[in-house]
Amino acid sequence: MTVTLNHTIIHASDKTASAKFYTSLLGLASHKNLGPFAVVQVGDTSLDFIETDEEITSRHFAFQVSEAEFDDIFGRIQALELPIWADPFKKHPGEINHWDDGRGVYFPDPDGHLLEILTRPYGSGGLEAEHVNPLLR
Repeated sequence: MTVTLNHTIIHASDKTASAKFYTSLLGLASHKNLGPFAVVQVGDTSLDFIETDEEITSRHFAFQVSEAEFDDIFGRIQALELPIWADPFKKHPGEINHWDDGRGVYFPDPDGHLLEILTRPYGSGGLEAEHVNPLLR
């Protein structure tokens, strides 16, 4: 058997609003309701949003996309005037990165989870890349 990630549960202040944010921004199919969850399908994995009144601890979710999808999603990020960063530590605001000779950008969801879109997997450019991933240095 091949092990795959089937789903993960994401706490949200409004599960429907969060599900709609992800599907609209990422260009995914509409969410489905399943019991207490608003389920967003991302490939073989689902993001299962559940509402909570408790404080939400920020988590990080990274989505690998094609160059064309990056352009489309980045356009929607800009249209929403979301803050962006080139890094997960938010030290480079207003920038995208070119690690591994691809593109990547970080931005928040409505509950403060840090999302990322990237066009190349970490380290895929190796040390020969023009823009070496800082994790390889």
